[in-house]
Amino acid sequence: MGKKLTVYMIDGTAYGPRLSEIGNWVGKAIYSPRASVNKIINRPELESPGIYCLKGDPTDEAFDEKIYIGEAENIKIRLKKHLSDPNRDFKELIFFISKDELLTKTQIKYLESRLVQLALEAKTAQIDNGNSPGLPTLHEADISDMEYFLKQIKLILPVMGFNFLISSTVLPKEVEQSDTKSEIHETYYIKTRTFDSTMIETDQGYIVLKGSEAKKKLTNSCTETYRNMRRKLIETKILIDSGDRLIFSEDAIFNSPSAASNMVLGRNSNGFSEWVNGQGLTFKEVQEKINN
Repeated sequence: MGKKLTVYMIDGTAYGPRLSEIGNWVGKAIYSPRASVNKIINRPELESPGIYCLKGDPTDEAFDEKIYIGEAENIKIRLKKHLSDPNRDFKELIFFISKDELLTKTQIKYLESRLVQLALEAKTAQIDNGNSPGLPTLHEADISDMEYFLKQIKLILPVMGFNFLISSTVLPKEVEQSDTKSEIHETYYIKTRTFDSTMIETDQGYIVLKGSEAKKKLTNSCTETYRNMRRKLIETKILIDSGDRLIFSEDAIFNSPSAASNMVLGRNSNGFSEWVNGQGLTFKEVQEKINN
């Protein structure tokens, strides 16, 4: 079932602050570039308790963004502190509040803890928080409400350009449970005798399965983009050392067959010809067969 997301451009410009709401959801999100904070700082929403995310440039080029996640009983007061803190460098922010203003301190601490936990598990961005703060004690009904609130946050974040919850890996049980044709489309194997690697095509992306093997070193011709991708996989322990090769310790998601084959083969490659299915057809041939 679809969702209706309303985005209102507060100052009428494409790159200024934006307010986002989902139909029948008690929450509200406000996004702003740092340069436009003065346009929203006196809005009444900032006087509310809520959860917020600050996005800046990563210090590690393996990642695309650096994220800090926090909570506050008064967003405005906390935001002013961050703006004056030379050690808290960020270029974009987004915060989430409840329209009925009934979020308690314990509830926003719960949301903060869960967001940090999910961000660390996603292994997609450089997370400035470090370890996840402990989960506070909530009644079962409150936990249910906050998990629903969290689901809406996860829907809005990528729409506003915050991609840190888009996971680089997928849990094995999620792959096993994806048994419909609309979810898993085909299984492929890398076309080399040197490494044993398996990739499945899903609606999430192209997933190299746990236990797949990869070349230990990248060739000199490999682009900087893929060098950063390989370093990220190693730093997050998705790829681990196994003697003369590397092993995928988790199911890793890639956005193209070529990105997947490059990480396995350690060189620039065309995933449309490097991956073959159980009948020996290349990825390209399978796609042509589907589309004809």
